[in-house]
Amino acid sequence: MASRTERFKTAAVKAARTARKWAETAAREADRLLKEAQKRAKSEQRQQRIKAALRRTGKVLKAAGRAAIVAGIAAGIASARADRRGRKVRKKR
Repeated sequence: MASRTERFKTAAVKAARTARKWAETAAREADRLLKEAQKRAKSEQRQQRIKAALRRTGKVLKAAGRAAIVAGIAAGIASARADRRGRKVRKKR
């Protein structure tokens, strides 16, 4: 029969092995969670960049739309003035 000391040693070794196994499992899980968090952070940064680009594009398109409206109004005013004056045909020299 094993002595009390030997039983204590075997129990301590067994507990140490179990603790090591769970520590390795916890490390793997922590690595997995870290990778997932980094992936989400990257995708959030990508989404923020895309949203910013879309906002800039929207501003440019809005400005272009305003410019087109102003140009159309100016063309209409010019056309109305030309109609009122009676169009004069220039003579070429």
